Order: sequence, then structure tokens, then C-alpha cells
Amino acid sequence: MHPNNIHNEAYPLVALQEKHLPLKKFIHHNSHGKETIDFANPEAVFHLNKALLKHYYRVTDWNIPSGYLCPPIPSRVDYLHHLNDLLHEKTPSDTIKIVDIGTGANCIYALLAHQVFQWDAVGCDIDIKAVHAAQENVNATIGLSEHIEIRHQDNNTNILDGVIATNEYYHASVCNPPFYASAEDANSNTLQKLKKLNSDTSKHQIVRNFKGQPNELWCNGGEALFIKRMIKQSVAFQKQVGWFTTLISKGDNLPKLLKLLNKLKAKHRIIEMKHGSKITRMLAWHF
Repeated sequence: MHPNNIHNEAYPLVALQEKHLPLKKFIHHNSHGKETIDFANPEAVFHLNKALLKHYYRVTDWNIPSGYLCPPIPSRVDYLHHLNDLLHEKTPSDTIKIVDIGTGANCIYALLAHQVFQWDAVGCDIDIKAVHAAQENVNATIGLSEHIEIRHQDNNTNILDGVIATNEYYHASVCNPPFYASAEDANSNTLQKLKKLNSDTSKHQIVRNFKGQPNELWCNGGEALFIKRMIKQSVAFQKQVGWFTTLISKGDNLPKLLKLLNKLKAKHRIIEMKHGSKITRMLAWHF
């Protein structure tokens, strides 16, 4: 992880459960006698993340509707730390404003952006239920509504248009795109993940430990097509966004995306992020 990420060490579960008591019932000792939780249990993962937000990030309360994506806090913070490095290369301003494409019900990038870096943020989503939930998460902590705005994208063919208003400027955009091309693709990946987390294959079923709605997990063409659309649409907003960025889960998608960026004469950067055994990337570009 990024050297400034406070989650480089093991979770302080005792301190976390004191901050968020419901976490306590999910904590147990593993075969080595160390306290842990069952990371294949979505309820346990939710309460761990809620405890992290309360303990480290001064969030008063945080909830997501049943079945919606519960993001891993350490990796989301990592993304923002790398983005912060990127912004400091060319941004003299002390006041940073970002736009989160597909903020989801969790609104996690906007919340962390302000609580860690004091950035202002606009979060947008096509799912109106997610928009309402995100707004509730902003309202739950006093003062956040002055720095975070939630907007509804009512046209699912657009990514930036209808969100970024005329004369607005953002130092960066962030995005956690739908990774999969279909429900079958997502379910197959989930089963593989559950087998790694739980050796008892009889218990495996399609219950994602981080959950997620269809529009959060998959779209036609998957990650590659979604980001290609975003790159093409970013041309029209090149003077309104300093850095366009997105998470990339599949390294195989990079060559075609870089080819498109080169065609559009966009300057780009790939930043690799490692979380345990998992490697993801941030793709960043500007014109």
C-alpha cells in the first residue's frame, strides 16, 4: 500500500469494536490465536468497514441499503493517496475539488476525500436509491454537506455530461467502474474468491462479501467498454477536469485503453497499487 496509508498494519480489532460495538460478535480467534473476522461474511465485512470509518475517519454513522456495494476502505484510501501525489505534481491550489463518477450508496470516495485531505467533492450515480442513500451518509456527519454534493445522473448513456456543469472545474475525477461484462462473469469471480476465503466448499454460494447491485458490478462490455466511453467523453471536458482517473482491475484491458488515449493525444499515467496479493491500477490522463 501507499506509505501514507494508515491501513498498512493489521486491523486493531479491539479498538475498532470499542468504536462500533456491533463488530464484536463477528470477531474470533483464528488457528494462530490471532483475532480476525470471517471475510467471506458480508455482514462482518460491513461492520468492519463501518468501524474503520468511525475510528479513523470521524464519520458519525454510515449505512448502505441491503445488497449494495460495501467497499474495502483500505484500498479506497490508497487510491486517494496516489491521486494526492498526482495532484501535487501540477496543482498549486490549496482547495481541491473532485468528482466521483458512480459514487454508489456508500459515497466512499467523497467521504474519505474530505475526511483525509479536506477536499470538496461531487458524487454522482444513475441509481436514484443509491443517490438518496449517499445523501443520507453525507448528512449523518455534521459539516460534510457543506463540502460534499450528491447528484443524480438521469441519462445512463452519459458519464460526464449532465454531471459536470458549465463553468465548473474539478482538479480530478475518480471512478470505480463496473468490472464485469455480465452477471455470469461476476458470479464466477465471486465463487473463486469465496473458495480462497473459505476452504469449506459446501458453504459456497453466490453471496458476495462486498455485495453490489448490477449497475455497480457489471455493464455491457464490462470495464473496458465503460472506460472507453469515459475516455471519449472526457475530450469535451478537458478544460474542466485536471486529471481524469479510474480504477482498472484487469491489466489485459490496458493496451486498448492506452491506444485510445494515444489516438486522442492525451497524456496518461498508470499507477500500480498492491493490496495483499491483489494488484489493481489507477489509469490517469489529461489533455
